Amino acid sequence: MTDHGWGPAPPRTDLGGATTAHNPGAFGTTELKEALPLNGNKQAEGKPETPAGWVPPTAYDYTAYGKGDANEWDSNAHVYEWDGENGDIGPEHPALEVQLFGDPDKRGKQGIDFSKISEIELKQEGPARVQPIAKFEDAGLHPAMLKNVQLAGYGAPTPIQRYCLPAIHLGYDVIGIAQTGSGKTAAYLIPILNKLMGKAKKLAAPRPNPATFQEGVDHRVRAEPLVVIVCPTRELAVQIFNEARKFCYRTMLRPCVVYGGGALRDQAEQLQKGCDILVASPGRLIHFINKPDALTLRRVRYMVIDEADEMLMDDWKEDLTTILSGGEQEEGNINYMLFSATFPKAARDLAQTHLAETHVRLRVGRAGSSHANIKQNVIYVDPSLKKQALIDLIKSLPPTRTIIFVNSKRAAEEVDDFLFNLGMPCTSMHGDRNQLEREAAMRGFRGGKWPILIGTGVTARGIDVRNVMHVINYDLPSMDHGGIEEYTHRIGRTGRIGHRGLATSFYSDRDEPIASVLTRTLMETHQEIPDFLQPYVPEGATADNLKFEADSDFEEETFGGGAGGGGGWGAVDDNTGDAAGNDAGDGAGTGGGGWGTDGDNNNANTNGTNGTNGTNGWGNGRNGGSGGGGGWGANTSTEPVTSSGW
Repeated sequence: MTDHGWGPAPPRTDLGGATTAHNPGAFGTTELKEALPLNGNKQAEGKPETPAGWVPPTAYDYTAYGKGDANEWDSNAHVYEWDGENGDIGPEHPALEVQLFGDPDKRGKQGIDFSKISEIELKQEGPARVQPIAKFEDAGLHPAMLKNVQLAGYGAPTPIQRYCLPAIHLGYDVIGIAQTGSGKTAAYLIPILNKLMGKAKKLAAPRPNPATFQEGVDHRVRAEPLVVIVCPTRELAVQIFNEARKFCYRTMLRPCVVYGGGALRDQAEQLQKGCDILVASPGRLIHFINKPDALTLRRVRYMVIDEADEMLMDDWKEDLTTILSGGEQEEGNINYMLFSATFPKAARDLAQTHLAETHVRLRVGRAGSSHANIKQNVIYVDPSLKKQALIDLIKSLPPTRTIIFVNSKRAAEEVDDFLFNLGMPCTSMHGDRNQLEREAAMRGFRGGKWPILIGTGVTARGIDVRNVMHVINYDLPSMDHGGIEEYTHRIGRTGRIGHRGLATSFYSDRDEPIASVLTRTLMETHQEIPDFLQPYVPEGATADNLKFEADSDFEEETFGGGAGGGGGWGAVDDNTGDAAGNDAGDGAGTGGGGWGTDGDNNNANTNGTNGTNGTNGWGNGRNGGSGGGGGWGANTSTEPVTSSGW
């Protein structure tokens, strides 16, 4: 394994408690192996010895998860509550501040290779354009919100944040297509909460005064959130809620979270204390929507759909439609935000249905891609030797927080038992674990009690632990269940917000269906291509002209044809960048176009007026028919964010 320019990192505290240097880019090198000292941990007589540098393994206490202690639920985590009698900003609360943001001396910062994130190309493709900010101080943030951003460890904004903050500040709907680990959650939370600061008294529903509230005595209220954030998994809902807790600190805005598997009674009680920011999984949100005495969406001003591609599968689509069409909101009174790492046709249809025509559409890198801060290694391993290869891999590297992905619940249990019996401090999380067990596993993983987490794909989108240094694909995802998109989400659990990370994948002959697109994914970020994947390298291909199936999905409808033909998501071939969609092409036939391309540029600047019978729809294509309406062409003018240092 070679060092591809991965420089030294600042000292850190390892999981055994010693402060050492750490060079995550040189995984496998002698320097890294010697970076963490041997701590001599040993098990009791007759039990396996804990490998050097790891904390001792701790067995599950299954009885603890049956007690129903309300304090164990993540939905009951402490939030900043202030009676709001004077002014709009509450006083500091030092104890809660430490709980939310961590010890001031140990708070995580953006990674040393944040520059690699910053130089990722960002394209503005929507009909509206915004000027990006260079730093958070330029975003017009309230001083209290700016302080929260600093407390959360954010130094410079990521590309998606640079554009999202001004877009939301200016009142636009937003589509954000950004790589996992690129800061999407903060990109929408910070500007939305900032816009609501100082307006809570005017916009928010009445709620009990937390300073005088007495359980069973004071009257509870119906939750009437101003912001609803919908996401596909329980773990992701909790992750977003925890971020909302940070950015709501010292504001009058109260966050809540509801998700399947959690205690209904506890979640209802939290809602009935007042809720301004509601994070929810679809099923549990619909449950509360159907209880109008508990929840109404009539005050909603912002609706955010996070990881939209995951929720547009057939089994989610009906729920999402109910959420977006439900409620008693005034027409045009809601801003919609759609965020995802990939953007299939179903997501485009959703955007066309609900987002305003004049919206901001941002794409950071290629849809579904990863970034170069993650070093990706693919190793050929015979299936019968996987367990031995796994323990050899773990022992060959210094102890570090690690996630191991498998494709089934049974495999998760088997790998968990195997590692635990060898003295490794591990835990597992999958769909058959009850919610208390899943939450306890995440807390133990995040806190270092179980620094090795074995999980199925259900956890891929819900883990945001910045110091995850190693992701192992014990099983590569199958093309029938997630494919390369799931691979991207899995490896995106490391290398987050500018940190570097390592992703190691075990490959065997049974993984041949994913080989071609996996090879291209490795090429895209200039990773080493192993010998057994060389046959899948496209002839004459370079990292700049690789073709991906996701790209084809974007282009498949670019040229609408015939009467009623719809166009696809395309790009204007000139680079004038008019903000109002003036670079649109002509519509196709009487049906108007789709998200399209002005292929020949002969009709640029038509502003949707070309043709007499068609409607001014989402502009398409190359040559408009006599009845074709002009429309909204996306512009390929890029505003790359570059930074030197590599």
